[in-house]
Amino acid sequence: MLEVRDLSLAFDDLLLADRLCFQLEAGKTHVIIGPNGTGKSSLLKALFGDLRPQSGEVLFDGECLDYRHVAQWRQRFSYMPQDIRLDIGLTVLEVVLLGRLGALSLKLKDPLIEAALEALEQIGLLHLAYRDVRTLSGGQCQMILFAQALMRSPRVLMLDEPVSALDLHFQQVLLDHLDQQTHRQHWVSVMILHDLNLAAQYADNLLVLKGGRLIAEGAPAAILNPELVREVYGVSAEVAYDQQGIPFVRTPRRGRSGHVAPAVQARSVLTG
Repeated sequence: MLEVRDLSLAFDDLLLADRLCFQLEAGKTHVIIGPNGTGKSSLLKALFGDLRPQSGEVLFDGECLDYRHVAQWRQRFSYMPQDIRLDIGLTVLEVVLLGRLGALSLKLKDPLIEAALEALEQIGLLHLAYRDVRTLSGGQCQMILFAQALMRSPRVLMLDEPVSALDLHFQQVLLDHLDQQTHRQHWVSVMILHDLNLAAQYADNLLVLKGGRLIAEGAPAAILNPELVREVYGVSAEVAYDQQGIPFVRTPRRGRSGHVAPAVQARSVLTG
């Protein structure tokens, strides 16, 4: 379990997190949502040990993050940041292998290479193994960094907007694989998403941040409603549910006059 106790973060006079308290259970996918600039990325950096809080503490399995031994803390973590630029003269396979940097030597061992190739095969990009990463699209780079994160065999996997550059197919590939491996490997998985519908579909637990505060937490079906969307994002939204009870958020298009365009009456249950 990853636990945050009374965590406060600030940059100069800007408050990024205000006495946050929550617990992230293993074997579940935890998704952080909230408006831009509300401290989501800063929170992940604090969990990883990159950003030192003003107050509070971070614990994993009861052990408190000690900044004197942050390298040891990170051995159990895999962190995929927002930045997906890969401006280095390496092949895709070599970038994935960097996920096991501590195990690399002058002569690569066959099991490591096989593990990297398997990681690429699982996400459908084995055919790119020997391509120069500088020739890849942004979405392909994002998937390669995801494979690199998997190579670290983490106990805690943290992803900052991991599908921002992905098309519909690879969004599903990445999120389905994350969901399956989280439950199978009993990881603590935590990611930031801006797409509320993807968050609702893949989150076991949803954490809603605004102004550095945790204003709601729980299963998407329990907390995601029009009132919450209005409070957090300042927009009106319709929330319906599919046949599995998963919420679906729709924001009506505004007309050219600035008024909300008329919409067909929403059904209470979405089909398909």
